[in-house]
Amino acid sequence: MSRLLHVVSGPYAPPVPVRESTVTSADGSRLHVEVHGSEGAPAVVLAHGWCCSTAFWAAQTRDLAADHRVVVYDQRGHGRSPAAVSYSTDALADDLEAVLEATLAPGEKAVIVGHSMGGMTVLAAAGRARFREHAVAVLLCSTGSSRLVDESLVVPMRAGRTRTRLTRKVLGTRAPLGPVTPAARRILKYATMGPGSAPHMVEACARIVHACPRTVRHAWSQVLDSLDLDHGVRELAVPTAVVVGTADRMTPPVHARALVAALPQCVGSTELTGLGHMTPVEAPELVSGKIRELAATYIELDPSDRIKEGA
Repeated sequence: MSRLLHVVSGPYAPPVPVRESTVTSADGSRLHVEVHGSEGAPAVVLAHGWCCSTAFWAAQTRDLAADHRVVVYDQRGHGRSPAAVSYSTDALADDLEAVLEATLAPGEKAVIVGHSMGGMTVLAAAGRARFREHAVAVLLCSTGSSRLVDESLVVPMRAGRTRTRLTRKVLGTRAPLGPVTPAARRILKYATMGPGSAPHMVEACARIVHACPRTVRHAWSQVLDSLDLDHGVRELAVPTAVVVGTADRMTPPVHARALVAALPQCVGSTELTGLGHMTPVEAPELVSGKIRELAATYIELDPSDRIKEGA
């Protein structure tokens, strides 16, 4: 592809993985997977959102790989994962299960982190046996379980049928995003980021989002339009923390508050003043810190690993 898939310098340039592989999901779809960090370190699995890729987690991957084993993968049709035949919440769950099986040892526990559609992936998989085998704790960033189009604030109008209809057209458009121009950056910043987002953050997100094929973007928009994973929230029976930006137009704080109220084991809720939908990019240190806290609290290392660490 001629279009730059991500920035190549600065804090949001993706680090080089220790290992790359292709994982096959239940329906034969192929997924690009990367592992960063050292074997035997506490495991973290990161699932990105709609129109993003492994590059979205660059800041967290670089930070956490110093003392964790970080697994990142491209959702089907995104990044280096080829387009698939089907797109659904079941497919999201299948893909996450396939990644967990391929990258974690039997019974190995990990903190699983989902941003936006990645959070919906976690909710879709919450009742699955393999997810329950491996998930010790979860961080949900800027996500929701239902009513995504109805609650979206991307179209600046009063809530109602007209706003919902227009939002559906905007989010479900088949139009190409085109090159990353100054106008494109302004549009992306308005829709997905807080007003105070630094230019290098906007640039990093724009490169990633504009690289997503429009057919894939549209296919997933149809899944998100009818999303109903409220049952998955109730089935997420591990300690779960929630992060949202108060200026999030895509999944406004009303979603995070509903998650907090319904989660069986909510262990914290953080609303970041003035931040938008791209919280891992807009607040990289805070998100990495939340992941570290969950790993330190809930992952029990093998005794031999504790000896190596001087515990």
